[in-house]
Amino acid sequence: MIAVELSKLVRRPRTWVTIALLAGLPVVVGIFLKVTGIAPAPGSGPALLSEVLNNGVLFPAAALALILPVFLPVAVAVVAGDAIAGEASAGTLRYLLARPVTRGRLIASKVIMALTFIALAIGIVAIVNLIAGASLFGIKPLTSLSGTGLSTREALARTVLAILYIGWSMLGLAGIALFASTRTDSPLAAALTALAAFVTSQVLDLIDATQAIKPYLPTHYWLAFVDLFRDPILWRGIQRGVALQAVYLVIFLGAAWASFATKDVTS
Repeated sequence: MIAVELSKLVRRPRTWVTIALLAGLPVVVGIFLKVTGIAPAPGSGPALLSEVLNNGVLFPAAALALILPVFLPVAVAVVAGDAIAGEASAGTLRYLLARPVTRGRLIASKVIMALTFIALAIGIVAIVNLIAGASLFGIKPLTSLSGTGLSTREALARTVLAILYIGWSMLGLAGIALFASTRTDSPLAAALTALAAFVTSQVLDLIDATQAIKPYLPTHYWLAFVDLFRDPILWRGIQRGVALQAVYLVIFLGAAWASFATKDVTS
């Protein structure tokens, strides 16, 4: 079942069109930065983008920071929201369950498919933009955000950690979308539910009056990966972000399993 879902994922043109768009947008931005020589002022614009003119080793992390506020969450919500609801909408869910396949196994395969998409998207974006960054800006020893020097190897290692952290940060949103997918037969409704949760979290995170609940919002620690480029690394926000996403993932995957296990499948 898992092999079938992964095969469907990689054979769908929309998978590669989505990933191409995610990877291509930062490349276009990088070309404009190179041609004009104008980067955002330090502390403004997407995270790390102000530093890439001096060193292309930062461009993969800056590229992911560029797509993190909107484009990557939308892609994850659409793919995860389509997992169960898409089968129901197409009328194939009942036939899938007519096979000797348990509901638990089916939903597990859908979870693995969604996680694979996240890994594919983030990995390809990082690789494409590492090549673009090296070509446009060169690879040199890096000055950390704290002002100390980092070797190229240290910078690449921290970039890999940032990529892994950003991928992990998408898991809570994927869990919400998958749960919504078990509650409706409309992939669009499931994706919009996840996006509504995402937008609500982003808005509440901007309001001073919500200070008490900010540490529990799913998007609150998304940009904590920037602390990986300080010396020494500030682990507090990163550790809290990892733990928070794990909690959201467990809660919403559990809710998705409970919902789907009792769902009356008619389509």
